[in-house]
Amino acid sequence: MRDTGTDTVAEAFEEQRGRLVAVAYRMLGSHADAEDAVQEAWLRLSRQDADGIDNLAGWLTTVVGRICIDTLRTRRTHPESAAGELPEPVVTEDVDGPEEGAVLADSVGLALLVVLDTLRPDERLAFVLHDLFGVPFDEIAPVVDRSTDATKMLASRARRKVQGTPQPADRRRQREVVDAFLAASRAGDFDALLRVLDPDLRWTRHTSHGTIVKVGAEALAAQARRGADARFTARRVLVDGTPGLLAWGPTGRPLALMTCTVVGDRITEIVSFMDPKVLESIDLPAGDA
Repeated sequence: MRDTGTDTVAEAFEEQRGRLVAVAYRMLGSHADAEDAVQEAWLRLSRQDADGIDNLAGWLTTVVGRICIDTLRTRRTHPESAAGELPEPVVTEDVDGPEEGAVLADSVGLALLVVLDTLRPDERLAFVLHDLFGVPFDEIAPVVDRSTDATKMLASRARRKVQGTPQPADRRRQREVVDAFLAASRAGDFDALLRVLDPDLRWTRHTSHGTIVKVGAEALAAQARRGADARFTARRVLVDGTPGLLAWGPTGRPLALMTCTVVGDRITEIVSFMDPKVLESIDLPAGDA
């Protein structure tokens, strides 16, 4: 047994870990599942003769990619096993500075993860590896068991689907629109709410009783107006690098996390996390008790 060789392989693996976790997260939308996929890749590597691997980074990318594809296919075949079906948002204070830049550099917006989740597993992998991480198509082809040309077509189809989604506004405008929504909600101003919400707004609420989806601005505006006198504190936060809202009750317990998709001057989609168990599982900024 060559301890020195084992240590060298472990060090080489650790150098790749951050990139592998990033790839797996963009594939699976779950930090826990991404870590599990990378750990499985390490176990497979530990059973290999590392001296026979010419390109360790490429080998690990292939293994992680195949593990992710298998996981996605299992989710589709057995939806009840997809415990991490909701992308896990990264929530931070909305402040400008080095920390924010680091979060943004490593984050994928919730809206993109939702779009990626509509792709076939092989399309998703081809797009993620090539368009987000610059892996050449001839290296992706063996992972998806396709020719290089067929792999290019997979990525092209995925790209068209992703590019077909509305592009968000710039950060400054996003903040202004989210702030206007919060101010109108606090004031119970129905007309102001309708001015900031897209008429075809899609509002998805993940509650302890299940997921509820409503389309149209009136439902959310009416709910916000009814809740204007409720005892809660809310402020803008960053959710996966884009402005959203976090609300706390009078004791400082989180009540709801909202991700906001802003296109132009209006909010076109809101995803609300309201299940206490889900909120407890997310690392949230502290509220004021």
